[in-house]
Amino acid sequence: MTGSFVVSALILAFLFQVALAETGTATFYTPPYVPSSCYEFEDKGVMIAAASDALWGNRAACGRRYRVTCTGATNQVAWACTGGSVDVTVVDYCPQGCAGTIDLSQEAFAVIANPDAGKVKITYTEI
Repeated sequence: MTGSFVVSALILAFLFQVALAETGTATFYTPPYVPSSCYEFEDKGVMIAAASDALWGNRAACGRRYRVTCTGATNQVAWACTGGSVDVTVVDYCPQGCAGTIDLSQEAFAVIANPDAGKVKITYTEI
């Protein structure tokens, strides 16, 4: 009885997390990653992102962490997604006219999608 309760609780937690995921698009940018809008010349590694106006909130996005998952191609690249997810920290601003909801570092984008896709559909959740 206790084991089935734990399994049920885990399933509900997973479904709740999926229900909270937002949808959008991701693109990528290439080094150098410093200076950044949030941290100037402080190096925050490569699992980073730049937030579009949809997430930026006048710098409120700085330091937020997101789990990003590719859900499909936005073009004819049928093999766009890798099937993985990546956790990133917002360190920069993707200026007005940004092509994606979130602009991932080249390294972070490569975890979730083939860079040849350029832009992919995603789900993302703040973690």
